[in-house]
Amino acid sequence: MSSFRTVRLDLGSRSSTVCVVGRKLTVHLTRCAPLKSKFFSVKRTPNVQCQVLSRAQVETSLLSPQPFSRDTVLLISMEAASLHHNDSKLSVRFYGEKSEILGYAVLHLTAVEISLDVDADRDGIVERNSPNKASWKWGPDGHGAILLVNCDSESSYLKQVDSEDEELTKVSDLKDMSKMILRTNGPSALPEGYKLCLHISQADAEKVRIFRAKTTKQTEASLKNVVLGFFRKDYPLVLNKKQLANQVPYQGGRSELVFYVEGLRFPDKDFDGLLTISLSLLEPVAKGFPETPVFTDKVMFRVAPWIMTPNTLKPLEVFVCSTSDNYEFLKGIKQLVQESGHKIKICYEYMNRGDRWMQDELEFGYIDSPHQGFPVVLDSPRDGNLKDFPYDVLLGPDFGYVTRYASNEKVSSLDSFGNLEVSPPVTVNGKNYPLGRIIIGVAFPTTSYGRNMTKVVQEFLWAQKVQEPIAVYSDWLMVGHVDEFMTFVPAPDRKGFRMLLASPDAAYKVLRTLQNNGHGNLKLFPGKEEEVSIDELLSNSGFQEENNYVQRCIDWNRDLLKQELGLDEEDIIDLPVLFKVNPKMNRAVAFYPDMVNMIVLGKNLGIPKPFGPQVDGKCALETAVRSLLEPLGLNCSFIDDFTSYHVLLGEVHCGSNVLREPFACKWWDLEL
Repeated sequence: MSSFRTVRLDLGSRSSTVCVVGRKLTVHLTRCAPLKSKFFSVKRTPNVQCQVLSRAQVETSLLSPQPFSRDTVLLISMEAASLHHNDSKLSVRFYGEKSEILGYAVLHLTAVEISLDVDADRDGIVERNSPNKASWKWGPDGHGAILLVNCDSESSYLKQVDSEDEELTKVSDLKDMSKMILRTNGPSALPEGYKLCLHISQADAEKVRIFRAKTTKQTEASLKNVVLGFFRKDYPLVLNKKQLANQVPYQGGRSELVFYVEGLRFPDKDFDGLLTISLSLLEPVAKGFPETPVFTDKVMFRVAPWIMTPNTLKPLEVFVCSTSDNYEFLKGIKQLVQESGHKIKICYEYMNRGDRWMQDELEFGYIDSPHQGFPVVLDSPRDGNLKDFPYDVLLGPDFGYVTRYASNEKVSSLDSFGNLEVSPPVTVNGKNYPLGRIIIGVAFPTTSYGRNMTKVVQEFLWAQKVQEPIAVYSDWLMVGHVDEFMTFVPAPDRKGFRMLLASPDAAYKVLRTLQNNGHGNLKLFPGKEEEVSIDELLSNSGFQEENNYVQRCIDWNRDLLKQELGLDEEDIIDLPVLFKVNPKMNRAVAFYPDMVNMIVLGKNLGIPKPFGPQVDGKCALETAVRSLLEPLGLNCSFIDDFTSYHVLLGEVHCGSNVLREPFACKWWDLEL
């Protein structure tokens, strides 16, 4: 907003106004000057500064008559706040041709300091009147305040997301909000009729809510000590979708009024994440007429994005389901988690109701700001029997919840979050992605009838900006999830990770080597109904054609991911996995347990046990995988998921989920 404000002077009378320190008032003298005016003079009190803009020559001292022209303008400003109403004054006299006095006008002035402040430099402190408080700039040298969506639940008696409650229920909820401070300095009260008004636009009103602290003396330390004694009246609601503007008190002297700003919506297709809040000084015009704004200060917030965490980040807790038939799987997972030194959370049958696909129901991520951050679970629109788990179990204090409803779209298997992954940090053609890139599976670009992840979920992921998504081709799979053919594991060299891809070619290489070494009679799935010899498998030309097709699909994704993630061949490891294609649907499923579909806990990997041919008492497929991964310092544990997951078209990763630490890199430091 312009720092200049036009003020009228009335000839022969006294008028008054409030001047905000640091802003200039402009007075167009031609508006009030008598018709025959040739000269003018200005007299002012010490706190008032005055400058003349005119084509006519003006002397330094304005006390003596100066030439008057139609373009003469006074610029008035004040350097310090007033102690009392109208304690400063400026008067203008107009003179005729012979210096006779034709008239005068007097302006009484009250100076106030007004500043609406936020943490614009992102250091956790609300600084005074930052020049960058009303804008946003990405990067380590950027600026702009940050707002969290208040999507956790502080309530101890009613399970709901905090942002769904129009009132504060606990003072602890304030830590999830961003502080905004109105700083003022001036007389004990504003002149009669003047008001301060906080306001937001209609467009922003659905995305933000603002509360006010009634006391000005509460500190952060004292807030922590307030528990059950907290009353909602101490933090009244100021603005929301029903109240776009509200008067706020002017407290007199040098004072601060603290507000708490609550985010309500994540960035999305129709919301770029930026919000503006304004504070205006209103001036009375005349009785019966509304006040008009004479000064407006603005601040801007950007809503923090939802951020996914890749396999390379430190695990905090593992989540799995317990079902009537997954004892072996659960035993293997528990042992792996215990050896890795992490926590495990088991969802029992009364909650999962037979739905074992923990990965498909939810994805863990987090939100972050300079003053607060916490994990946030993204609930998928698949809504199986696990649908209540993210909300009823995970949502709580400092654990948020968000979902997207596909009300007008058909939900398919591709909306399960086994079809949602994120890479470790990468650099692509000189562009850094320090938070990695999201990977989703969709239909092949030339296919109009294929399955796709719903638009509402895709649009949400794209709108977060900080992990620019990549769409790969996964509709060739029966289930259709990216975790069926790819994952990432940590590595001590190169880019700090390897991308693992399922590879029928690698599987055939292992089997042919065994056959050439005289082991063609050895069985896959030894002891199970499905057992088949290496010779039988390698002689099945139709089966090989199916896997040639699968390899082409994976290679198409391989080339795309190399390009979009900036990978070299040395960054990729091919794991031996075979597939079979359903002739009715022409889509593929893993022939034996899909070893790519693993759980990654630091250097410890929980890999589906493939039940390959036994050579010298060891599974040849396990041996092949160990030879590829153990040189990276990774520990391979093979978990039996055959009956309880594999035959149901899923594996270890599908049946588990991992909450991880957030990135050390701050999202607002990204160069976008």
